[in-house]
Amino acid sequence: MDSTLFAFALIALGMSLTPGPNMIYLISRSLCQGKTAGMVSLGGTALGFVFYMLCAAFGITALLMTIPVAYDVLKIAGALYLTYLGWKAIRSPHSPFEIASQQSYSNSKLFLMGFLTNLLNPKIAMMYLALLPQFIKPHQGDVLVQTLSLGFVQIVISLLINMLFIFTASSFTQFLNRHVLWLKVQKWFMGTVFFGLATQIILSSKR
Repeated sequence: MDSTLFAFALIALGMSLTPGPNMIYLISRSLCQGKTAGMVSLGGTALGFVFYMLCAAFGITALLMTIPVAYDVLKIAGALYLTYLGWKAIRSPHSPFEIASQQSYSNSKLFLMGFLTNLLNPKIAMMYLALLPQFIKPHQGDVLVQTLSLGFVQIVISLLINMLFIFTASSFTQFLNRHVLWLKVQKWFMGTVFFGLATQIILSSKR
């Protein structure tokens, strides 16, 4: 299980470092209203992660126990989604960090917006519904415990990475705008990683 957790942690780290709705929202709030607003928003996204983790834990457990072919279906879906992420990472023409609004919001609205942004984030939905099941090994223990363990790892990594972005929002966006070459290298690197993981999942045999 240790090697499985480590492999899943690498994917979680890669996805956390890839620009998406959560990252863009948290950085934009931090730039508009300050670090406190960013942290309140992060609390909302954390609740969204917990919601997805619990849904996936109980749903995947029931699915794998009742439909044997579901394991292979989820495996293929995960590989296809990784391929999509790789393609999307490479073809993105510019930095996604553009602040569209300078409006300020209350803490309750920041928290709610963080929660809804994460809840409606297709990257996180597919993370739990298609990618996480690749790392569950029914023959090695309780599926529910494995799912909760992997979900906890993903949540911790995502929160730590997003906290880093919140506290370095201004310098991070300035760096991306000034170093276009670095942005291109990052996109190709992440794209290659996702393609490689997708290929590994497709070629690996069911265990």
